[in-house]
This record gives sequence, structure tokens and C-alpha cells, in this order.
Amino acid sequence: MADKFQVVVIGGGPGGYVCAIRLAQLGIKTACIESRGSLGGTCLNVGCIPSKSLLNLSEEFHKAQNLSNKGIEIGEVKLNLPKMMKNKDKAVTILTKGVEFLLKKNKVTYFKGTGSFKSKNKIIIKDNQGKETLIETDKTIIATGSLPVSLPNIKFDEKVIVSSTGALKLEKVPKKMVVVGGGYIGLEMGSVWSRLGAEVQVVEFLDHITPGMDKEISNEFMKILKKQGIKFNMQNKVESIKNKKSGAVVYTVDKEGNKNNFECDVVLISVGRKPNTRGLNLETIGIELDERKRIKTDKSFKTNIENIYAIGDVISGPMLAHKAEDEGIAVAENIAGQSGHVNYDTIPGVVYTTPEVASIGKTEEQLKEKNIKYKIGKFSFMANSRAKAIDDAEGFVKILADEKTDKVLGAHLIGPHAGELIAEIGLAMEFGASSEDIARTCHAHPTFSEAVKEAALSVDKRAIHS
Repeated sequence: MADKFQVVVIGGGPGGYVCAIRLAQLGIKTACIESRGSLGGTCLNVGCIPSKSLLNLSEEFHKAQNLSNKGIEIGEVKLNLPKMMKNKDKAVTILTKGVEFLLKKNKVTYFKGTGSFKSKNKIIIKDNQGKETLIETDKTIIATGSLPVSLPNIKFDEKVIVSSTGALKLEKVPKKMVVVGGGYIGLEMGSVWSRLGAEVQVVEFLDHITPGMDKEISNEFMKILKKQGIKFNMQNKVESIKNKKSGAVVYTVDKEGNKNNFECDVVLISVGRKPNTRGLNLETIGIELDERKRIKTDKSFKTNIENIYAIGDVISGPMLAHKAEDEGIAVAENIAGQSGHVNYDTIPGVVYTTPEVASIGKTEEQLKEKNIKYKIGKFSFMANSRAKAIDDAEGFVKILADEKTDKVLGAHLIGPHAGELIAEIGLAMEFGASSEDIARTCHAHPTFSEAVKEAALSVDKRAIHS
């Protein structure tokens, strides 16, 4: 007799495991299936968490090399890469085990294996030994995440031609690295290896980095990364990548038709991600996909098949762990008869380089496109006393507010702790606050957050410290 559940979640990443826990909290008999062998998905295992560990450690290494400039004399600073990688792996192991504990604590049944549909109410789970288990379910939530995309006719070997996964596991610092793609992931990993000693070249098809980001922030970001030693080759299209005895050559053509060759030890291809729906057997039950192979859903995350839902990277919207988490909670609450909801206008995006870059809401370009009249408030970290005191004052805060109502429409930050500072603006936007509301809120001194207050004051041209 097959085990029977009220809801089965296929995928144990940030969307899936959060969804399963919320379902269990709501008194629903729940199972979660994960093929990786450890919970947390791409984010926890080969994405957000290990990359943030390496970003932090490489920044510490870089700072230690320059401490003498600040009056702290130490001996020669050496890199022990295997030890650094072990530290990163330790963080991942602790967190994945923590998620497994949370499922157990909330009485979610956890299956290790690959789930696929036999029918809309029956799921086959195949473990890594090939053993199959059949379970039954009233409802199913697909939360299987995404996979890195390569370029046409170019395959990842994860040694020389690597995805973000391989870039987290390099056994030595490459002398030369080419990053194909100027998005969040490529710039983060390029920053890591640049700080550890690699010569990094970024090849980007567009004329700017971080597509979709506010252009002013994007331009400032590239200026700062150039100062850090990263080289940029814009409007270059990769034609091919050829392996050689030790490394590879990246062949590109620019907008004028000039051909360029970049020799390197490692090529990181970071040109986006695609929904991971392979092996689910979706065609058997007739799940509809859109033109980008994402699962089609309505506002309640329902697919075209009754009682089957989908969340996270397999559906439309930004491929972000926190977006998937919020969708997981929303769909669980909807299934329980509550009113789960995700406000897509207040989902922040963060690049965890140094300095950090963060954005929320509309960009200037989007507001212009929609003919929405707006005001701008800006404040530089150069005028922020905390940032100046610790010699970390690159960047600025930019707030966009409606010209008539003063309602905050978006905010874009580049500077120290931008990923944390964006939360204040997100909360303000969630409550429909005006820039005046932020400006009249007392902020502690001296803090980085004062730059947010001053930017809000600047919307009305009354910043105090600039």
C-alpha cells in the first residue's frame, strides 16, 4: 500500500523546504522529495551560501594584505586555498543538516531521491541505488529550481569551462580567468578569484553590466570593479571556446566586427539559468510550459492541471531564493484556505561584491518607459561619517519617489552593507511609505543607514550633509 499524503513538495531548495515546513505548520500531512542527497537546493549547496562564504573569505584576505596601510603591521599574508574551501564546505554542511532537522522537527516526511509523476496523484521516487517507491498525494507542488545555462555547442567540464558550480570548487587560483556574462553571479565569482590573485576579464554581449539594474548604479558599479583590477570587454559576442593543453581560448567578435582572443586557465560561463523540469515526466500529465520552458501558473501558483502547483525558478519571475521562499509560504497558505500573497514590486536584488549593490522596485528606465513622473534623492557614502571613519565610502543611495504623492517607487544602492540597508526601504514600500516618512524617522548616528535617511531628505532637496 503506497504512503498517502495531503501535499507532496518536489524539490528541497529554499522554495520547497520552506513550503513544506509552512504546510506542516498548518496541520497538513506533507512530504518533501529532494534528489541532491542534501536539502537547501542550489542556493545552499552550490549557490548563495558557498559563494557568500568565498566572497567574505576572499575579502578578508584582501583586507589583511592591506592592513599595513591602516597602521596594523602583520607578517606575510599567505593563501591556503584548500583550508578556505574546507571552511566554505563546513558552512554548507552545517546549514543543510539544519534544514533536515527543521523538516524532522515539523514532522515533514523527507524522501531522498528523484520524483516524477506517474499520474497527477501518484509520484514515483527513485533513489540513488535505483530503488523505486510509489507515493500518493492529493496535491503536489513543483519546486525543482533551475540549472546553469551554457552557450550553444559549449559544454561545462567544471574544470576548465565551468559554471558557477565549478567556480566554487577550483583547486587552485587561476592565473587568468575569463567570465562570460556581466550579471550578478559572474561578477561575484569574478570578484572572488580576482581578490585571490587571478587576472579577470569579463566578456559581455551588452554595452553595460548587470542587465535590468538601474543604469546609473550599473555604470558606477563597473567603474569601481575596474578600479579593483577587473577588466571589461563590452559588446563582445562569444563565437567559440577552444580547449588547449593548459586552459582555453575564448574567441569573440565585437560590434565593429573585430575578432578578439582571450587566453585563460579557466572560463566561467555565467549567462543565466533555466528551469529544471527534467525527469519530472510533465508531458505524461500534460503540464503546460511557456516559450521559455517555464511552468505556466496563475496568481495562486496553480498549473493547468488540477491540484498541481509550481513555485520558484520553474515559473516566471526573478530567479531568487527569497522570491521562491515567499512563493512557498503563499502557496501553502492558499492550499490551507488562507490568503497567501507575494508582492513582486518589493522583491530586493543584491550583488554581494565589495561594495555591495542592492535594488528594489522600479528603476529610472522603467519609470521613464511608463511615463511616470518621479523625483530623485541621492546621497553619497563619501559624506557618511561611519563609512568615512572606517575607510569604506564608495557608492551612494538613490531613492525614486512619485512626483505628486512622494510614494517611494524604488531604491538603488551601491556601497557598504547595501544588502542589509535595502530592507528598510523594502519595509517602507510594503507599507506604501513616502520618502518623507523615511526622512522623518530617526536613524542612529553614526551608522550607514543615515545615508538612506539623507537620500530620502534629498528627494525634497533638503539633505543636511551634502
